[in-house]
Amino acid sequence: MRSVRESVLDEAARITDLCAPMNNRPVPPTAPSGGVMAVHAITLIANLMVSTSFPVGKEIANALEPGVLMLLRFGLAAIIIGIYVHFRHGLTWPGWSAIWRYAAIALTVVIFFWCMFEALRYTSALNTSALFTTVPVLSGIFAFFIAGERLGRYRVAALALGLLGALWIIFRGDPERLVALDVNKGDLIFLAGCIAFGLYGVFIKRFHRGEPTAVTTFWVLLFSAILYLAIAGKDLASSPWAETELVVYGAVAYLAVVSTVISFFMFQFATPHIGPTRVLAYSYFIPAFVLLVDWVIGRGLPPLMTFPGIAIVLIASLIIQRGVIETGPSR
Repeated sequence: MRSVRESVLDEAARITDLCAPMNNRPVPPTAPSGGVMAVHAITLIANLMVSTSFPVGKEIANALEPGVLMLLRFGLAAIIIGIYVHFRHGLTWPGWSAIWRYAAIALTVVIFFWCMFEALRYTSALNTSALFTTVPVLSGIFAFFIAGERLGRYRVAALALGLLGALWIIFRGDPERLVALDVNKGDLIFLAGCIAFGLYGVFIKRFHRGEPTAVTTFWVLLFSAILYLAIAGKDLASSPWAETELVVYGAVAYLAVVSTVISFFMFQFATPHIGPTRVLAYSYFIPAFVLLVDWVIGRGLPPLMTFPGIAIVLIASLIIQRGVIETGPSR
């Protein structure tokens, strides 16, 4: 039981906070004219853009080597963001200490996207998108062990459900496949990528030194492209550039401009208004969006036993949202 002293101290702290001058409290940014609901709509649209990268990636995964595809995507995205940073913030050399920080963050990005495109050669866009929802959960685990952050009851509940949903999707809800460890090769590859990408948020928080988000993003994209060049350099000369259909290059441009650059600015706009936790929670809707896109382009529906796993990860998203509402958004 709580002591009387603890109760009195808690109440005194609450009264002190209520009586604090308003100008000493952080003022949240003003919501756009459409209100907070407009910000949520923008976040939802941004996740729809991100979700299209899975079926688009599936279509072009065999056209070129994964490293070559990602080199083109991140190289183009880095150029676009770099132009914006140059005119908005000024593009200057950040120093070697910053370079190593950006390179460490970029490494998690490189591993994730290479695994994504390699996995799409063997598994479906829906499976990869559903497994992607484990990233916030994995990030929470890494934050707990590396950064010492508290998970809290809601994140623990989301952790358990997220892992259950991921296992359900990987093994198609079949206990016999689980016991026999009958795993699709592509699912396993992408899960490894998700584990690497789970470190992304932890690295951002640990290595960020107050630079504008766009500046950090530019250097991470640039170093991702450089790392992909190191990985795929040997494949550049042997790649069938002339034989590759124009639609493949168009798809790469789409991934760079829409799924990377435009969605980045939308997320950057939404985060100060509704908090990063709520923004991140919307990623749990990506499997539903991929399911919709697959149906629209005529791929049909996935096996029926996949749907419970998708439902489980959606419930995990609602649990995170409930935790944010009750405890306040994390900014």
